[in-house]
Amino acid sequence: MATESPLESLQEEATCPICLEYFKDPVIIECGHNFCRACIAQCWEGSDTAASCPQCRETVQQGNLRPNRQLANMVEIAKRLNLQAAKGAGGQRVCGEHQETLKLFCEEDQTSICLVCHLSRAHRDHTVVPLEEAAQEYKERIQAHLKTLREEREKLLGLKVTGEAKSQEYLKQTQTERQKIVSEFQRLRQFLEEQERLLLAQLEKLDEEIVTIQNENVSKLSEQISHLSELISEMEGKCQKPASEFLQDIKSTLSRCEKGKFQQPEEISPELEERVSGFSQKTTVLLETLGKFKDTLPSASETKRGGSLGTFRQVNVTLDPDTAHPQLVLSEDRKSVRWGDTRQQLPNKPERFDYLPCVLGCEGFTSGRHCWEVEVEVGGGGFWAMGVARGSVGRKGQISLRPEGGIWAVTYWEGHFWALTSPRIPLPLSRAPSRIRVCLDCDRGQVTFIDAGDEAPIFTFPPGSVPGERIRPWLWVRESWLRLCP
Repeated sequence: MATESPLESLQEEATCPICLEYFKDPVIIECGHNFCRACIAQCWEGSDTAASCPQCRETVQQGNLRPNRQLANMVEIAKRLNLQAAKGAGGQRVCGEHQETLKLFCEEDQTSICLVCHLSRAHRDHTVVPLEEAAQEYKERIQAHLKTLREEREKLLGLKVTGEAKSQEYLKQTQTERQKIVSEFQRLRQFLEEQERLLLAQLEKLDEEIVTIQNENVSKLSEQISHLSELISEMEGKCQKPASEFLQDIKSTLSRCEKGKFQQPEEISPELEERVSGFSQKTTVLLETLGKFKDTLPSASETKRGGSLGTFRQVNVTLDPDTAHPQLVLSEDRKSVRWGDTRQQLPNKPERFDYLPCVLGCEGFTSGRHCWEVEVEVGGGGFWAMGVARGSVGRKGQISLRPEGGIWAVTYWEGHFWALTSPRIPLPLSRAPSRIRVCLDCDRGQVTFIDAGDEAPIFTFPPGSVPGERIRPWLWVRESWLRLCP
C-alpha cells in the first residue's frame, strides 16, 4: 500500500467524521473528538442532556461543546494547500493514458475518464456522466447508507444497554434471594438450637427426678436389708438353743419375725412414667418431621448442579381419552384438559374414571428419570391437582387421592396449595406458580414438583414412596383447566 502523503493526512484530519467534508464551525466535545457544530447537533437531536460520542460512544454532556478555533484555522490551511496543489497539477487530475483532464465518470467501469476515453472503444457504449454529477449522486447514496448504518448502530447500542440493565436486574434478584436464604436459614438454625436446648433441659430435669427416686429407694432397701440380716442372724442363733430355752418368749419372737417382713420400695409415679413416655413420643414425631423436611430439599449434588433437572429426560406427554372422566373435555392435540359444562355420553370402559374428574397420560414409565411441565390456572376459582399414578390405579367410584390410593400429587384447592399426603401438607409458596415441572425418578421411587418459572422446589415425595411398577402422568380438574407444555 502506498504511503499517504502529508497533504492527504492533513485533509483527513480536517474532515468531519459525520459529513465527511471539511469542518464547518468545528467544536470539540468532552471525549476529545471534533465535529461540525451542525452535524453533532443533528446527530444528538431529540436526546436529553447526556448523549454519546458518534465516534467512540462515550457518554458526554451536550452542553459542553467548545469551539475549536485551532482546528478551524487548520481547515483553512488545508483548503489553501489543496488549492495550490490542484493549481500546480493544472487544477484537476489528468488521464494517465491521454494526459487529458478527468471530467467524466463511467458508470459501468466505476472509474473517472477523460473525453478521449469516452470516445474510445473501451467506453463508447457505456453510460457516462459528468464527474461532479457522479460525485454528488454517489455522495447521496453513501449518505443514505450512513443513515442506515447509524440506525443499526443505535439499535445495537440499545440492545447492549437493555442487556446490561436486565443483567443488573437479575443480579439484584439473586442478591435478594441470597439474603432471604441466609436470613431464613439463620432463623431456622436459631429455632432448632433453641428447641434442642429446651428438649435437653427437659431431659436433664427428668434425669434428676429419676436419679432422686432411685437414690431414695436404694437407701430404704439398704436399711431394710441390714435390719433383716440382723434379725436372720438372731433367729438362726435362737434355733440352735435347747427346746426349753428356745420356747421362752416364743410369742414375742414370732411377732418380731412377722414385723420384719420385707416392705416394697416406693415405685416410680405414674405421672413421671407418663412424662417419660410422652417425651419419647414427642421426640419421635419431631425427628420424623425433620426427616420429611429434609427429604423435600434438593440434595447437595443437585444443588451444585443448579438443580436436578439436568439429569432428567424431558418427555412429550399426551392425555389418554379412554381414561378421561365424561365431564372433562380434551383438546384435539390431547395436550390440555378442561372442566366441561355437561357430562358427555361416552362408553363406560373399564379404564375410564367415572366418579372423580381424572385423566391419565398415555405414556408409562418403569425405569429412568423423566420430567414434563404443566401450565396451570391459578385464581380462576376452580380446583386442580397433578402428579403421577400407578398404572393400576382404581378408576371406578370414590378413590383415595393419596399415596395409599396409588396417587402422588400436589393440588390447588380453595386458594391454597397442598401436598396430597396422609394427612395433606400445606405448601407455603411465596408466589403462585403458572407452570409446574413434574420430575419422576423411577429408580429411586421419588416424585418432585418444581416451579418451572424460578426453578424453586415445591414438594418432594421421599425416595421409596413410588413403587417399582408402571407409573403414568395423572391430572385432576374441576371448574378449571390444565395444559401440558410442548
